Amino acid sequence: MTTFMEIKPTTSQGDSKSNAVVRGARAVEPLIFEKSVAGQRAVDLPPLDVPHADLPEELLGDGINLPEIGQHDLMTHYTHLSDRNFSVDGNFYPLGSCTMKHNPRINEWAAALPGLASLHPLQDDTQIQGALRLLYETRCFLEEISGLDEVCLQPAAGAHGEYTALKIIRAYFKDNGQPQRNIVLAPDNAHGTNPASCSMCGCSVNMVKSISGYTDLDDLRRQIDKHGAENIAAFMITNPNTAGLFDSKIAEAADIIHDAGAKLYLDGANMNAILGKTRPADFGADLMHFNTHKTFSTPHGCGGPGAGPIAVRKEFAPYLPIPQVIMADDGSFSLDRDRQKSIGKVRSFTCQFGVLVRCWTYISACGPEGLRNVAEKAVLNANYLAAKLRDVYEMPYFDPENGRFCAHEFVTVPEKLLAKGVTLNDIAKRMIDYDVHPPTMHWPVHDCLMIEPTETESKPTLDRFVSVMLNIAKQINEDASSLADAPTDATIRRADEVAAARKPMLIWE
Repeated sequence: MTTFMEIKPTTSQGDSKSNAVVRGARAVEPLIFEKSVAGQRAVDLPPLDVPHADLPEELLGDGINLPEIGQHDLMTHYTHLSDRNFSVDGNFYPLGSCTMKHNPRINEWAAALPGLASLHPLQDDTQIQGALRLLYETRCFLEEISGLDEVCLQPAAGAHGEYTALKIIRAYFKDNGQPQRNIVLAPDNAHGTNPASCSMCGCSVNMVKSISGYTDLDDLRRQIDKHGAENIAAFMITNPNTAGLFDSKIAEAADIIHDAGAKLYLDGANMNAILGKTRPADFGADLMHFNTHKTFSTPHGCGGPGAGPIAVRKEFAPYLPIPQVIMADDGSFSLDRDRQKSIGKVRSFTCQFGVLVRCWTYISACGPEGLRNVAEKAVLNANYLAAKLRDVYEMPYFDPENGRFCAHEFVTVPEKLLAKGVTLNDIAKRMIDYDVHPPTMHWPVHDCLMIEPTETESKPTLDRFVSVMLNIAKQINEDASSLADAPTDATIRRADEVAAARKPMLIWE
């Protein structure tokens, strides 16, 4: 029998007329943006230390009407703005696939060290030996974790890593007299970036069916026969996949694709579930990318900053982007710009250095046992939540009685609750009232929530989330219409998403 503790939203209940919103024990007053008061100043500029110069009148114009506000009022304003944000520091973010987890402060400390933060990307190699050593060691860490032969740190995001690896695959086949290999196969539950990256590289994408969340190997063979083995460039697969399952037949899939003369590309989005447990090279991957935010706790959001290093087998090393950080026999480090078969640069300068400092710090702090613990706790937390919620929120891929457990995330399709007249959006919006960020929705199947607790959340946080979800289910069973306007108690009410897309308000009025 499912039980839950009674829990109330952290915001005030029901007072729609109130101008203040209560979060926890304090009120968040409505933000007033017109705070300018003539004569107020927030900044005292230092004395001029260069010769005074008068600018031409035509450049000065009529002056700029900037706000005038005191320093304390300015800080108060921005602090109140931050109170209204959802963040991994202040809220539970069970955002399946995107893996929003704690960013340890030691990462930020390391990235802010002057010897790292103050470097210029055009400095000579001899002046940045410490930074190059850090990058080279990061390469070595990722090579060991993946089991592959060489890592390139240049791609700026996971999807950018996919694009870069596919460019390398195309260059490899062209160089080996097989330019016709331009068909990529991918499971029907693949990440959306996979087909987009393929298209950008001039490849067509063909879907391989999945059965109960796993790749249908018979359909993989059929697709190879249909399109011709000589035309297949790669099979792109995520493992563990987007259904939250580890595909135990991945090595067999690798054999099938290798027999066709093609390559296995691993989307490493979910590496946090298998760190120290298995290595992609050991189950047949030829190339892969890492999402450093997903696996190694670097910041994520707003499209960046990010890093998507790629790892490859040795036959692909000549095609890696330049420059590539290397170590000489004497122990010095440099940037290798002399690779005749390189696909060239895929971003400015060398890499997203500040992000990779954080990545290096996290891996160094964890060590081998710590990284293995990341995977174990990520899987444990996800299975704990799934087991607690499965009686109320149906789970098509989670069936412990028959040996079907999830990896780092799980998918629920709450059909019984939806049959009461609510939408998946209603459930998601109601979660906001409890200071829980809604999970990924409608993917990889329609009307689903993809929930990932990550390894960094504590058991009390997980138990509170269970109670939140069971309370929402109770509210639906008692009065489904009560969710129609959710969130009702959050900082803002439900937005008209259609109007927001068609008639955006881009300026403050």
